[in-house]
Formats: sequence, C-alpha cells, structure tokens
Amino acid sequence: MSDSLLERYLATTLRHRRAVVALAVLAMCAATIGVRFIGVTNNYLVFFRDDDPRLLAFRALENTYSSTDRALVAITPRDGSVFTREALAAVAELTDAAWEAPYVRRVDSLTNYSHSEAVGEDDLVVGPLVEDAASLGDDDLARIEAVAMDAADLAGRLVARNGDTTGVAITFVLPENQDQGVLEIDEYLDALLERARARHPDIAYHATGDVRMHRAFAQATADDLATLTPIVLVTIAVLTAVLLRSVVATGAVLAVVAFSVNTTVGLAGWSGVVFSPTNSGVPIIVMVVAVADAIHIVTSMLLGMKRGLDRERAIVEAYRINTWPIFLTSVTTTAGFLGLNAAESPPFHDLGNYVALGVSCALVYTMTFLPAVLAMLPLRVRPQPAEESTVFHRIATLVIERRRAVLLATTGCVLVLATGTLHIELNDNPIQYFDDRYEFRRDSDYVAQNLTSLDRLEYSLDAGRDGAITEPGYLRTVDAFAAWFRQQPQVTHVQAFPDVIKRLNRNLHGDDPTFHRLPADRELAAQYLLLYELSLPFGSDLNDRIDVAKSATRMVVSTDGSWSRELLQLEERAQRWLRENAAGLVGEATGISMLFAHVSRSSIENMLGGTTGVLAVVSLVLVVVFRSLRIGLLSLVPNFIPAIMSFGLWGHLVGRVGIASSVMVAIAFGIIVDDTIHFLTKYLRARREGLAPPEAVRTTFTTVGHALLTTTVVLAAGFMVFSFSGFEVSWSLGLLVATTILLALGADFLLLPALLLTIDRNRP
Repeated sequence: MSDSLLERYLATTLRHRRAVVALAVLAMCAATIGVRFIGVTNNYLVFFRDDDPRLLAFRALENTYSSTDRALVAITPRDGSVFTREALAAVAELTDAAWEAPYVRRVDSLTNYSHSEAVGEDDLVVGPLVEDAASLGDDDLARIEAVAMDAADLAGRLVARNGDTTGVAITFVLPENQDQGVLEIDEYLDALLERARARHPDIAYHATGDVRMHRAFAQATADDLATLTPIVLVTIAVLTAVLLRSVVATGAVLAVVAFSVNTTVGLAGWSGVVFSPTNSGVPIIVMVVAVADAIHIVTSMLLGMKRGLDRERAIVEAYRINTWPIFLTSVTTTAGFLGLNAAESPPFHDLGNYVALGVSCALVYTMTFLPAVLAMLPLRVRPQPAEESTVFHRIATLVIERRRAVLLATTGCVLVLATGTLHIELNDNPIQYFDDRYEFRRDSDYVAQNLTSLDRLEYSLDAGRDGAITEPGYLRTVDAFAAWFRQQPQVTHVQAFPDVIKRLNRNLHGDDPTFHRLPADRELAAQYLLLYELSLPFGSDLNDRIDVAKSATRMVVSTDGSWSRELLQLEERAQRWLRENAAGLVGEATGISMLFAHVSRSSIENMLGGTTGVLAVVSLVLVVVFRSLRIGLLSLVPNFIPAIMSFGLWGHLVGRVGIASSVMVAIAFGIIVDDTIHFLTKYLRARREGLAPPEAVRTTFTTVGHALLTTTVVLAAGFMVFSFSGFEVSWSLGLLVATTILLALGADFLLLPALLLTIDRNRP
C-alpha cells in the first residue's frame, strides 16, 4: 500500500471512527457467540489421526481381544505383606465392589485369580485362589502365597515380587460418549477408594490406568484454561503499562488483544473445535502474539507525539512506518504456525491453524479498530526533546564502533551453546506429561515402583489358521519369544498364552513340576484348553488372550516405565528376533505406550520437513520484499541461530526433549522473524533516504528499538507463563519459545546490525 493510499484510508477511518469501532464491536460479539460450541475432551487418543495405521492396528487388537481401557488399583498394607487375612479381605472387598462399576467388563485380582489344580489323576478343578479370607488359617495363607509367587500371571503383574503390594485390574468398555463414561467411572472409583481407605486405614490405595489418564488429560486442559489465561492477561497488562508508561495506551493495546482472542476462540467454536491439553493454549498464545502489532503502532505514535506531532498526525506517521512490516510479520507468523500442520498429531494442527487465524484477526483489528480507538481515547503526551543518550543509542554506538568484537563474541556464544545440542535426547512418556501436582502422576509413579508400570507392548501373534494356537510349533515359538523378552533388562513381566498350556499340562499330570512344559501333541493341548475354558467362572474367560477363531493369541510385555526411545529400540530388537528365529510368526507391537512413542518420533521427523517448507516460503517472501537475495538470506541468520542456541542451552540444562520440541522451531521461527523484519525494513528505509550504514543502524535503533524491546519482553513473559502449567507439552513449549524469543532479541540487536555493517558498508 502506497503512502498516499494509506493516508487516505486512515483519514477515512479517523473521520468515521465511531462507526468503525461500532462495527468492530459487532463483529467481535457475533464471533464470540460461538464460544458456547467449544468442546473439551479427555480422550488421549486425540493425539492420533483417525486413519493412523498404528491406531487402526491398536483398535483391531482391542476388537479382537478386549478393551485396554482399565484402572489399576495398587493395595499396600502398612505391615509389609499382602498375604494376611486383613489384606486379602480388603482385596476381595475391592474386587467385588469393582464389578459394580459403570461399564465394567472384567476384574482381575489376587483373590479371584482362576487357580487350577489336579484332583486325582485326570480331574481339573478351577476356582478362585482366595475364598472367605477372614477365616483363612496360617497354612492357607502360606499356600496362597506360594501359589501366587509361582504363578506367571500374578507375580510381577498383580502381585509384587516381594509380596508387599498387590493390584486389582478393572477393564472397561467405554460407551460412545467416552468423556461422560470416563467421568462416571472416575466418580465411582473415587467413592469406592474413599470407602476402602475408611474401612482399612492401615492399607494404602493408589489408582492409575488408562481411564485415570483420561481424567488427568481433562484436568490438565481445565487447569491451563482457568489458571494460565488470567496470569497471561495480567502479565501483558502490567508489562505493557510499564514499558509504554501510559495507562490509556495500554488500554488500547489490551482492547486489540481482547478482540483478537474473542474472535479467534469464537470462530473456533463455530467450527466445532475440541480442545485438549495440547491445543488448549490457543487463546493464550493468540493473546501473546496479538499484542505485538498493537505495541509497534502505539509505541511509534507515542514517539511521534513526543516529537511534537498532533495525535492524528502521529497515528498516520505510526502506520506509515509500520504497516508494511506489520503485514509482513503477520504473513511470516501465520506461515510459522501453519507449519504445525506437518506434525503427526492432529491437536497440533488445530493449535497452528487457530493461532494463525488469531494472527490474522489481530492484523485486521490493528488496521481498523486500533486507529479509530486511539483517536477517541483521551491520550495526552508532552512533547520532549530527542534523547541522544538512550540505551538504544548506546547499543548502536557499541555495534558500530566494535563491530568485529561483537561478531566474535556472538559467534563464540553461539558455538558454546550449540554444543548442547549434542546432549539432547529425543524422548517421551505420556505418564511424564503430568507433574507431581496431579494425583494421577503420583499414583502412577508409586504403582510403577511397587507393582508394575503402564508401559506395555502388546502383540497379536497370528498362528496362520483357525484353531492353530495349540499347534506345538506355534506354542514353542511364542514361548521362545516370551522367554527372549524376559531376558531384556527393562522388561518386568510377560503375559503369554503358552504359560497357560504349561500350567495345565502340569495340573493334569498330578501337578508334577517336571511336566511344567508344553505338550508335544496338538490334540492334547487342545483338550487341555477346552477343559480349562469350560471350568472357568463367569468373567474370567480367556477372550482377552485368544481370539474367537483360536487363530491368534495376545502377548503383553510390561516394562519398567521405559521412555519412548527405549520402547522403540526394544520393539526393533524384537522384530529382529522374529525375523531371525520365527519368520512365520507375524506381529508388531501396539498399545498406548507404543502409539505415543511412534507419534513422538514421527512428529519430530515430519516437523523437520515442515519447518524446512516454512523456511523456504519465508525466505522467498523476504527476498522478494527486500528486493535483495543478499539481504533476504542474511535475515535468516538471526532467526535460526536463536533456535539453535535455545536447543543447545536446553541440552546443557535439561537434556531431554519430547513432542513439544517437534513444534517449537516452527512456532518460534514464525514469531522471532517479526523483529528481524521490523529492524530490516527500518534499516533499508534509512538507507534509501541516503543514510550511510552506521547512521542507518543508529536511526533504526532509535526508531524501532523500544518497540522491539517491548514486544520481546511481553512475548517472552507471556510464553514464560506456560512454565506454570503442570502439563509437560505446555511448560516445555513455553520455556523453549520464551528462551528463543529472548535470544532472538540479542541476535537482532547485536548480530544483525554487525552483519549489516559488514556486508553493506561499501554499497551505495
């Protein structure tokens, strides 16, 4: 837009200021009505695309066997043993009450474990391991302990190997309205555990599981929306008022922010968005990024009024020098957030798309609502003489006079921090997303340390045809596969179908331990299985282990709380073992832990490509805008170096980055390029007006330095608020972006002008 056209537009806007404000208010209110249609989900499966082949494989496993939605309650008597009358009675009570839970499908525990034993030479008796716990004698308790610690299905899964903790596993089939079903289940479990603790004060209860994780995700979403939003708003208001030194001007900036956020969230509601912990930060991020445009305009206007311009002329001058860079920064910021569509996880798509929408809303309100409201507010500024000794003047003098020293110092700092990237470990664990303020995290840590973790690899091992799971060759192969897993250091338990057949073979040979092996005859194994299934009580069938056609079995491998990288490495070793030792046995690991491990790795890989695409688009835009390949490419240096430095610093201090890191670069790049564009446009304008490079640098600092400092401080503080979140994806993203924004300011104030003075000094 030419200066003359811009001035005519602003003249019209200022002349009809009241009508412009009224129309902006109406548009904002109409959009805001859509807020009531926003949904919030507690389903952690929103992290995965509906057509994700791994998610489809996971759902196929659930459809074949049983749901993996379960709760696991760990029970720890304070006297140190679960094999007492009181402890076993408490387990039995909890087991019975769990059957009354909503949507329950199965309950497994030490007390209702289907124990099989021989009676005579050919008879098999199957029944609960514990009956009438209160009347058990010492010999009965000793027998129960011996059986439990020897049972492959119990030891290390439902009973700790040292015997001090046991568990009750409750499996659910969630209804179509999964969020409501989880709420009903959790309310029932909370009440159940409260009664159990009151009845048995000497026993500790800790509940975890997939269903409890659903609730933790919902709680994290609600906490972030309710807690972080007001903190960000207050932070922006206070910092803007302090840096602008004008309450009235701060009110204008906050009005643009409020209009942008309300419009964005309202339009998101009209589109039927569903918020989860990953994308619940949309209104907060829009609040933070929307402030930048308004601050540049207001800061320039206040400087103009200090130089003696009247208010309307100061508004026109502020837009004359800022409209083009604000438009460019809106384009680049939008491109950065749209780059999140390259992420594997759909919530990041919503995060990127709606923040990009918010950036566009902020641009529209900045160009329409802001000049009108600035002209209406009672804003008074006293003219002041120009100050030659400002901090920005001194920074400019430092860079001009010590250009080489600045380049050497910044280069050294970059190299030192960049070495930290060598220490970065890309790793994830959904349990670790929550910090200790969440009961789910505390209980999950306790259960993992004292009983078993939630991290599991689940296999559906195909036997090749109907009824073939009792073939001796198949049983031996699966048994060898399970034995291999049991030798892996991070594996704590393996539940495999051959263990059932080996136990039945021993039972039907008079419980002779020497027969605890697989039978060599297929028919004999099939008869064992049929006899056992006919003897099982209600709710204890083997449908969670074998498919209906008896053509495949399920194997569950529990680990010691491994992170995603270790799980993927374990699965790679398992597939290598299958290729080398069991070429006919087909099966890939699935399960929630594996889904998160794969989506984390895929997101990082895809985002590298997405960020490269954003880089290409922004590079092309800057080259065209600045009409210089040299300047366009130079502008990328202070934009990528801060990200490298930020990751390096993170590598030195923390070391591990998860799924948040896969999107940080795209977000940070879209934001930090704004300062570079503002600096370069002001510098090039000064050069076109005939100033030499040193004076152009000095003029640029004087013109835009205060605005860049203000926007950087406000943006960094806004993202830093995310560090108060208890959800790792939020707090790590906030810290990484805030750190990158602060480092970017240093790059734009030191590295960029030094580079300009180096490459532009001999050019007219």
